[in-house]
Order: sequence, then C-alpha cells, then structure tokens
Amino acid sequence: MLCFHSDTFVLPLPAGHSFPMPKYRLLREAVDRDLPAAQVLEAPPASEGELVLAHTPAYVAAVAEGLLSAAQQREIGFSWSPRMAERARRSVGATIAAARAALMQGEGVAANLAGGTHHAHADRGSGYCVFNDVAVAARLMQAEWHRSGSGRAHQGGMLRVLVVDLDVHQGNGTAAIFADDPSVFTLSMHGARNFPARKEASDLDVELPDGCTDEPYLQALDAALAETWRRHGHQPPGLAFYVAGADPHEDDRLGRLKLSAQGLAERDQRVFEALRARGIPVAVSMAGGYGRDIHTTVALQLRTLQLAAHSASAWRATAAVAQAMEESAR
Repeated sequence: MLCFHSDTFVLPLPAGHSFPMPKYRLLREAVDRDLPAAQVLEAPPASEGELVLAHTPAYVAAVAEGLLSAAQQREIGFSWSPRMAERARRSVGATIAAARAALMQGEGVAANLAGGTHHAHADRGSGYCVFNDVAVAARLMQAEWHRSGSGRAHQGGMLRVLVVDLDVHQGNGTAAIFADDPSVFTLSMHGARNFPARKEASDLDVELPDGCTDEPYLQALDAALAETWRRHGHQPPGLAFYVAGADPHEDDRLGRLKLSAQGLAERDQRVFEALRARGIPVAVSMAGGYGRDIHTTVALQLRTLQLAAHSASAWRATAAVAQAMEESAR
C-alpha cells in the first residue's frame, strides 16, 4: 500500500499548544517499523492551480504570500510562516497522490499519513485546517478521470465521489464546499456538541451524544452506510475518501466520545469492507487525534493503516482474479 507523508515540514508551535505536531513523524516511523506492506513516500506539494479547484484564488494567494489577517490566523490556529504554507500544500498533495494511486493507478487503497483537513472552507481556514485536502483531491480526480477517457465509458462522464468522514468533529468545510454539487456525497458522523459550534449541512449528518460507546456508535455507522448505499441506488460512487479520525477514542482530550481501541478498529473494518465489496477505491486520511498520550493516538492510527493495507491486499487479489478470468475468456 502506498502511503504519503509531509512530516518533514514541521511548524514551530508555542509551548502548550494543543495541536500534536510530533504525531506525524511518530506515525511515519511506526509505519516504517511495523507495516512492511506499506511503501512510504514524501508527498509532492499541491499547485496553486490545483488548490483553486476548491478554494478561492484570493484565499490561496493570501496563504502563499503571507497576507492572512491576524483574525484569519487565529481561526486557523496557526501563525503564518513559509513552512506553514508549504506544509498545507504538502498535506493536500499527499491526499491527491493517495487518491490518484487508489483510482488512476489501480491500487484500490492508498493513504495520507496526515490530511483530513475538513474544517477549511473555500475562502478561509479553520480549526487547524488551512486547505481542504479532500475537496481539492476530489475535484482534481473528477477532472483527471474525465480527461483519461474513463468518464466517457462510465457514470455518464462524471466521477461520483463519496466522503466518509468519521472524525469526531463535523466536516463543516467539506459540506459547505460541496453543498450544491450532486456529484459528491458527504457523510459526516460526529459529536453533536463538539466543534464546530455552527455546523454545515452534509448530505448525511449523524450526530452522536457525549459519552457514546462502541455498540451505539457501530449501530449508527451501519445505519448511515446503509442509507448511503440506498441513496446511491444503481449509481455507486467511483471513488471514496475516508477521513478516519482517531479522536472518537475514549482517551482523546477533545473527542468527548468513549470508543475503545477495538471499537475504532471495528469501525475502520466495516468501512473498508463496505467499500471493497462495492469495488470503490478509497483514499484514507488520518485526520484528528488528540490523545492524552500521543503514543496512544499513533497506535490507533497505525491500526487504521494496518486494516487499510489488508484491504489493499484483498483488493489486489480480487483484481488479479478478475484479470485472469478476462484473459481466459479471450
């Protein structure tokens, strides 16, 4: 499985800052050590032309040129610096690379070891999110799919995209960007009383009470996935983005839910199995995770990647059987 990282671009955060910047390096090191099935590559930066597929040109220029106001920087939660701007571009680039590998290169499953920056809107950042990696990658994959000629043979020329956002915080930026786009279906399952205070309307929102544990969470997930497939009828998505936050975990400082490590693993397994059963390639991003012990967060995200790698192996096996059958029929 191909995994893309951008952890060499570290922001100098003040002491006591709540954002766990070291987790990205620790996760990459854990993948290198404990997940031999993964090939880890440094992410390329997203270009300005790619970023404006989901963001306004004025906002992209303000980030690139250091013109964000003090209020804009406070909303993001990071002070501007050249490294901040480069890290944001690389985080988007990692999701683009993962989506391209999963969809265009036939890998089926690929991952960004960061990403899931779902609070970024078209014209502003928020909640530690500068650019919206999933939104940019989704729009770019739709364009590349069409240019490749695949779109003329499938889905009436348009690649239909599914966003499964299971970070504990609502994907408000993603919902707002795709609010009037019927080609992208946004599912967000999140804490009802958690950030952001003002939610946007996803295509399907599932709000969970504080203290939600494994069993009701997984029941809600099953119902949400069933409703998602029902709404797609005979036109399943051609690509999925899975925003797999570790922050619903019971030890998370910001999560307010009470999922166990086993519950999170079962969540991931159900998502991967549902997508693989329908032949939908997926780009996975790690999104949030603010454990009281950073090593707990890293272990949870490593487990997500291990399950993703297992799904990627099964995807390749299925593809090999299909190819063999096709060659046999010739």
